[in-house]
Amino acid sequence: MHRTTEAQTFGDVVVTSHDLSTQAAMEILSAGGNAVDAAIAANAVLGVCEPHTCGVGGDLFALIFDPESAKPLALNASGRAGSGADPDLIRRTGGTLIPWDHPLTATIPGCVDGWESLSGRFGSMPLAAVLAPAIAFAENGFPASTELASALRRREASFREQPSARSLYEGGEPKRGRRIRRRDLARTLTSVATGGRSAFYSGSPGRAITAATGSLITAPDLETNQADWVDPLALEVFGRTAWTIPPNTQGYLTLASAWIFEHLDPPRNPNEPGYMHALIEAYRSVAWERDDLVADPDFAPLLPEALVSADRLRARSRLITDRAESWPAETIPPGGTTYLCALDRNGLGISLIQSNFMGIGNGIAAGDQGFFLHNRGAGFNVEPGHPNELGPGKRPLHTLSPSMWTKGGALDLILGTRGGHQQPQLLAQVAAHLFFAGDGPGAAQARPRWTTAQLSGTSQIRVEARMPESVREDLTRRGHNVEVAGDMEGGWGPVSMIAVDADSLRTGAPDPRVDTTSVGVR
Repeated sequence: MHRTTEAQTFGDVVVTSHDLSTQAAMEILSAGGNAVDAAIAANAVLGVCEPHTCGVGGDLFALIFDPESAKPLALNASGRAGSGADPDLIRRTGGTLIPWDHPLTATIPGCVDGWESLSGRFGSMPLAAVLAPAIAFAENGFPASTELASALRRREASFREQPSARSLYEGGEPKRGRRIRRRDLARTLTSVATGGRSAFYSGSPGRAITAATGSLITAPDLETNQADWVDPLALEVFGRTAWTIPPNTQGYLTLASAWIFEHLDPPRNPNEPGYMHALIEAYRSVAWERDDLVADPDFAPLLPEALVSADRLRARSRLITDRAESWPAETIPPGGTTYLCALDRNGLGISLIQSNFMGIGNGIAAGDQGFFLHNRGAGFNVEPGHPNELGPGKRPLHTLSPSMWTKGGALDLILGTRGGHQQPQLLAQVAAHLFFAGDGPGAAQARPRWTTAQLSGTSQIRVEARMPESVREDLTRRGHNVEVAGDMEGGWGPVSMIAVDADSLRTGAPDPRVDTTSVGVR
């Protein structure tokens, strides 16, 4: 059963950003697969149907709840910079930033290594069976969504003539409902299904990656596995334990923002004066220093636990007043990402996020292999000695921020979103509405949201038009510059979640902001 609204079950539940990926996940579950099998199947379909958000040219992170384990397990399948990653290539031109469409922004794609690691440790079906739905959609075609058609029109001039892009434009101007076949990508996925990582990284796709980057990524670089099982980062907040992936992701900002918000003792009602101000300032008080703290773990200046230590967060909370503060920061570009979650009837749960970063990545195709390279390397800089200085073998700063919440050792919530640097903002809001204000999953999804891109100087906040005028006026009185956006901003999500109550009833709640989101239950 597939729905575009909240759905409940005691059995399997999946929430994704596209109805075809939800359908694929439910087919895998019906065939005897588990939540991890279903998540990989859904992710692969999303890479076919949503190339503007994810694909085999990008990275992957996942949190897995295993009822037999004392804590969630965390997978970091983000790729490293290639051997040719020399910051002097930018510095010699007088540049201070890596252009988003430069080959240097292409780090080694971690997605396929992530799939193989997840399948090898938790999967109950062969990878070939799990990838079959995606291969079928790529071979036989799928209807373009509104978002995909819009993304293809925006990027048409820069890559329409690239071999891997031509199938996306067959039949004329991209528009909603037009059939798209991606037979080149079907061949690549088939090779992964039958040959695993070696077929991808050492086969034709790998050779195409090396050629597309001008050998900035070499064949030996691609031989190194990009997926690592790491210790998740945890923090006690809202009477629960919140879990995320430690740096090189910014996931700690969700946990830190929620903790500071709770300890500011705001009102319980989101429509009362002070509630939204406390959420905004809780986030801004820690986000301003992200770019100097989030880096490859081997180069980061602080241990992950220090980022969310009570002493550090308490000191930050004491700086927050009833007025908008000035917090040093930079404006961050938007990202292209997909998030999905799945929970099976046996209690195995997964919070999975996968990304190309800026839409269809840097717009450079891997030859005729049917996919594009991501530009997650734009998270590097070329400042000598900086933790995020571009360098061979380093992982860049990542905006991906999946989360998982437990209570008394039992799974309580799987929560995540796309949205680039906005992800922790969105997740902290939804978590606060659920666990502090007492909303149900559907109500928390529907509440009007805010976002901020500028964290320095005066506070610049955008709010959905549905936010009560009294709340907007309260924010203005407190020194926030408030801009009213649309009723439902599609870029401020979609947030996907699965909530589990004390009786083990599972509630899947898709985000109403994107018309392809859906929940599947059985």
